[in-house]
Amino acid sequence: AGGVGCVVWDAALVLAKFLETGACPLARRHVLELGAGTGAVGIMAATLGANVTVTDLEELQELLMVNIENNKHLVTGSVRAKVLKWGEDVTEFQPPPDYILMADCIYYEESLEPLLKTLKDLTGPDTCVLCCYEQRTMGKNPEIERKYFELLQRDFELEKIPLDRHDEEYRSEDIHIMNIHRKQTVGP
Repeated sequence: AGGVGCVVWDAALVLAKFLETGACPLARRHVLELGAGTGAVGIMAATLGANVTVTDLEELQELLMVNIENNKHLVTGSVRAKVLKWGEDVTEFQPPPDYILMADCIYYEESLEPLLKTLKDLTGPDTCVLCCYEQRTMGKNPEIERKYFELLQRDFELEKIPLDRHDEEYRSEDIHIMNIHRKQTVGP
C-alpha cells in the first residue's frame, strides 16, 4: 500500500551512497529532501550530521515517521518529516536550505511544473540541488525527462556528476546525479 512512495528506488540508494562518500559537506547543514518517499536519502544525510527535513505528501507521513524512528540511533544531525505538496506555498521551509535532495522525482508529466515552481521558490543563490534519477527508456519517460531538464535550464545551471565520483559499488550507467544551482542574476 502506498504506491511509488513506499519503494526505495535504485536512484535513492545511489544518491544516499554518494552522500556517504563525503563529496558534499553535510555536517550542520540545512537539508531538504523533496519527494522523500521512504526518507532513505534524507535519513542518510541526517546520519552524516545534517539537519534534515524530509518532505512528501500527507499519505506518506506515517511511513516517514516510522523510518525516522527506526533509524534515530544512527542520526548525528536531526531529521523531521513535513508535508510539502509541489507547487504550493513553501514559506515554512524558508530560509533556503543549503542542500535540496531529490531521488527519482521526474516521472509524472503533471508534476513537472509544480516541482519546478517549488525548486525556484525554495532555492537561494547558495543552495545546491542534488537530483538523482534513473534514465528510463519506456513510454513517455524520455520525453518527460527531456522536458524537465529543458524547463529547469531556464533558471538553473546543471552539472552532471561523473560516474567515477559515485560510490564504487552503488552506481549504474543509467543512474545520473545532477548538481543544480540557481543561475546568478546580474544587476543593472
